[in-house]
Amino acid sequence: MSHKRTPKRKAVIAAGSVAALGAAALILPNAMASQTESSSGSAEPKSVKAAAAQALSAQLAEQLGDAFAGSWYDSDEQNLVINVVGDNNNIILGEQAGAVVRQVDNSMSELKAAEQTLKTKATVPGTSWAMDPKTNKIQVTADSSVKGENWDQVESTVKSLGGMAEVKRSAGTFKTFAAGGDAIFGGGSRCSLGFNVTDSAGEPAFLTAGHCGVAAAEWSEEEGGAAIGTTDADTATFPGEGDFALVKYDDPATEAPSTVNLGGETVDIAQAAEAEVGMPVTRMGSTTGQDSGTVTALNATVNYAEGSVSGLIQTDVCAEPGDSGGSLFNENSAIGLTSGGSGDCTVGGETFFQPVTTALEAVGATIGEGGAGGGGAGAGEEAGGAANGNGAANGNGAANGNANANGANNG
Repeated sequence: MSHKRTPKRKAVIAAGSVAALGAAALILPNAMASQTESSSGSAEPKSVKAAAAQALSAQLAEQLGDAFAGSWYDSDEQNLVINVVGDNNNIILGEQAGAVVRQVDNSMSELKAAEQTLKTKATVPGTSWAMDPKTNKIQVTADSSVKGENWDQVESTVKSLGGMAEVKRSAGTFKTFAAGGDAIFGGGSRCSLGFNVTDSAGEPAFLTAGHCGVAAAEWSEEEGGAAIGTTDADTATFPGEGDFALVKYDDPATEAPSTVNLGGETVDIAQAAEAEVGMPVTRMGSTTGQDSGTVTALNATVNYAEGSVSGLIQTDVCAEPGDSGGSLFNENSAIGLTSGGSGDCTVGGETFFQPVTTALEAVGATIGEGGAGGGGAGAGEEAGGAANGNGAANGNGAANGNANANGANNG
């Protein structure tokens, strides 16, 4: 029998937007890097949308090689800003491609070496770090639990990097957002469905947070209810190189549209896309509903109490327990799955997301239309209240999962 679900309640919408945060830390407005005058004297910056900016950034990273030192999207001017090291030829190449170019001191290889030092010497629960292209440094954040010898260890390691890194405090604590509630339930945990997808066998499934997937083998739409899906234990990942899980619908006839439910209106998800620093994004979750903000860092490492997770997207979007696994999207593109962070939707904070593109590749699933993806919408559509039926399987519909997909709080 086909499972086409309808929401039991509308998702609570708590819209908000906070100032951009750096890779797990506040982004400083005044970078050491300084913007250069146009070297070519002719090329003007190209106006691009956020998704197109990511593609342009990838193109320039390949062309510039070691001279490329990061990028971000200026949403006010609708320009891609790139950092380069080296001579004026690199600047001219970037400008001719339509980017705003800044000449900086720290190369990408030097920043990566600094990250490796942090990983080796400062992997302390309650810390995170990521490259901040706006400051051309590694931004390190230590939450309120980092004290005494641990704080001294982090601080001394940052100082040893000779100005290539900065450390800031976060008022909250880094944690996965697990809680009880009415989203998707399994093993005593409540999470949000992220996006409906199509698995490698062509069957309906959905993505959620890995810390949800490793916590339970079966998931239901109601606490104590009948199971609707089973975690693919072979691919569920947490901690380590990501925070994602694939849950396969038990009924192969389940209708799982690629949509996100915003609590009355839905957004169609056409494909998955890479994030770009500065990209405007919207999150849906079963606890807090909808919130919007900006991508502040990529490839962030977060040291949760359960272990370190790398390769995450950092944002200034808020989230709370129960939002784990929920959808992060930009227009019609699936971007991320809620992992964890600090703070809440009253005081704000940092929230980290698993890139959807990486998760899809790891589990062999697709999302959106035309084979670009099956999915996303949200696994328990009803649970989260995703009015739209968070129909997961192919609906990458994160939002839609908001109702139920968004839920996966556990994230």
